[in-house]
Amino acid sequence: MKRSAKKRDAQSKVRRMRNREAKSEVRTAVKKFDAACAAGDKATAESELKNSLKLLDSITSKGIMHRNATGRKKSRMQLKFNKLA
Repeated sequence: MKRSAKKRDAQSKVRRMRNREAKSEVRTAVKKFDAACAAGDKATAESELKNSLKLLDSITSKGIMHRNATGRKKSRMQLKFNKLA
């Protein structure tokens, strides 16, 4: 294996782990939001919604998640939150 190929492989592994960690963090935040909605706890749901939207915007700006997928997820979460009222 050439030196440049080894370097690319190492870089890919680092990026893959970083992206995986970021996606996992977002999924956890969304699950917390869903749980708060299911419990009918509007105050907790609102704080979890803010946190989730912030994380989604963050990973989208980094190119980890596609902007349309992010927009779709944010829209659905906002609709779910609005139905709690």
